Amino acid sequence: MSSTTALRPGVALGPYPQREDLRDSWLDRAAAGVGGFIRQRAYGRTPGQGEFLERVNAEGLRLAGLTDAELRAGVPELRRRLYSEGLRESLVAHSFALVREISERRLGMRPFDVQLLGGRVMLDGKIAEMETGEGKTLTATLPACTAAMAGIPVHIVTVNDFLVMRDAEWMKPVYRFLGLTVGTITEGMEPAARRAAYACDITYGTNKQLVFDYLKDRLMLGRGAGPMHLQIEGLHAEHARTDRLLLRGLCFVIVDEADSVLVDEARTPLIISNRGDSSQEEQLYAEAIGVARRLDSGSDFMIRPREHDVELTAAGKRRAAALAEPYGGVWMGPRRREELIRRALSALYLFQRDKQYLVRGGKVQIVDEYTGRIMADRSWERGLHQMIEAKEGCAITGQQETLARISYQRFFRRYLRVAGMTGTAREVAREMWAVYRLPVVTIPTNRPVRRRALAEQVYVTADEKWTAVVARLRELHAQGRPVLIGTASVAASEHLSGMLEAAGLYHQVLNARQDQEEAEVVARAGEAGRITVATNMAGRGTDIRLAPGVADIGGLHVLSTVRHDSRRIDRQLFGRCGRQGDPGSYQVIISLEDEIFHGFFKDRIAAMRRLFTREGEPLPAWLGDRLVGFAQNAAERHHGRIRRDLLRADDQLSDLLAFAGRSE
Repeated sequence: MSSTTALRPGVALGPYPQREDLRDSWLDRAAAGVGGFIRQRAYGRTPGQGEFLERVNAEGLRLAGLTDAELRAGVPELRRRLYSEGLRESLVAHSFALVREISERRLGMRPFDVQLLGGRVMLDGKIAEMETGEGKTLTATLPACTAAMAGIPVHIVTVNDFLVMRDAEWMKPVYRFLGLTVGTITEGMEPAARRAAYACDITYGTNKQLVFDYLKDRLMLGRGAGPMHLQIEGLHAEHARTDRLLLRGLCFVIVDEADSVLVDEARTPLIISNRGDSSQEEQLYAEAIGVARRLDSGSDFMIRPREHDVELTAAGKRRAAALAEPYGGVWMGPRRREELIRRALSALYLFQRDKQYLVRGGKVQIVDEYTGRIMADRSWERGLHQMIEAKEGCAITGQQETLARISYQRFFRRYLRVAGMTGTAREVAREMWAVYRLPVVTIPTNRPVRRRALAEQVYVTADEKWTAVVARLRELHAQGRPVLIGTASVAASEHLSGMLEAAGLYHQVLNARQDQEEAEVVARAGEAGRITVATNMAGRGTDIRLAPGVADIGGLHVLSTVRHDSRRIDRQLFGRCGRQGDPGSYQVIISLEDEIFHGFFKDRIAAMRRLFTREGEPLPAWLGDRLVGFAQNAAERHHGRIRRDLLRADDQLSDLLAFAGRSE
């Protein structure tokens, strides 16, 4: 490690560099939240970088006159100076100009000035908020190459294995020209291959793979893993632990789709576990599901959709005890019995097939609620997964025995420097600063945005919504415009697909059942007259190019049939159209029976119909806007509390494990 990593107090040096845990009191978090709000208002726009751009452009003019051989000959000297002198402004400008020149020659793509600004922001350890379609993949090469030439191991995190392989292969000619090695981490790789990939100058991987490999290293290190201890062990031990580690530490990470990784997915801890023996549990879970099916909603239990929880009433507890009495054994303990019944009720009423999970090959597979993608190797905790398997008649897998766990929040705060890029971060700028001390900087677009928002329509019932959606699609299809429709779940996408088939509208469906075809389907979504029905995945990271003539009729139209818990996810979907100065439009058509409104207006739907609208017509625009705003604000506050509680619980668990002498 060179001095260019700008190490600060609280950093663990030695063979596994990382930052020590940032431990905040509630007062620290509150102050940081307020500070983040003020900082975002004051510095949220790109600061004056005119001088930096002038330096890059001046260097670029000089480099443009050199041959490939002359460019390559100057790389070793630049690397030497970056390593020894650090990330000085003049050296960074030289590096950016060099990467831009190489990119134009090897990839046929020349980074725009706004991409240079985005790269500079990330090299400084900030989040660059760049509109969708502005070329974030190429932008990431600017800070990645500069840091790697300075001797800093770089990790680039993206959302799935396809993008890991695509982005690394796409940018490899630039890295190769500079003499930098690039590795990829994907599902199913052996430890030796992973170790080799992490040994490269730049490593691409998903956040999940990175965290699990880090936890494996923590298990390998175990106790007595101080920097000095490891260095001494490396000198005399025949099989030193440092030789068996996967990563080289946590130095510099660039997170693509940073809002999704650092905020949305931060609600779930990452756990390494052993699969237990299920032979004694199959009957227990089957009994629990059987008892739960005989309980009545309202009298025996209450469903709380906003909290995603089920609560047994006093009558329900008595009835459950009576129903479970013949089983004996663990069913005789009230606390154990009630916990089993609550899990079974959750499996029956809160988790729906083709929404939160799919059943493939006799196995329950979780669907990521934010991306719509399958998470094949994930399972729910504390017996919930096994309850759902019993509900679906699948083979019961053993419960997991936790070996190590960490939240995304604690993990990414251990990097010496974190940077990120996304199209939607300003809504969570406060949280980014409070949790990660990451400023968010909005980068201007290369061309003016020509995306139009059409009036939102809020219907009373789901049937009215779907009827309006099909009518709108028929109208747009007659115009020849391509349409991308966003739906909430696999079930919703297939329901709409059935309605479109009945209406004679040819279309393609993209959901967790067709996840292997994602990039190809989305890339063709800009063809004239094409209708693409998608779940949340909606092709994040894949460019939608308009076919010839489509721009003349208005470009791609995005039609959302759901309002998400987070306005950022809505904006990500809307951002699929109107990219790089193309024309485009978007519209939202939803109903009060959608999930986001559960727990708010269920008992008032009939009154709203009577007071404000007739059957088949949407609510007045002013009322629809207020209802949507109220529901989304409540959901965002709720999920924010969950993330804060998880971070607090993670810190407390870390203290307990440290006291017990265990890792993580």
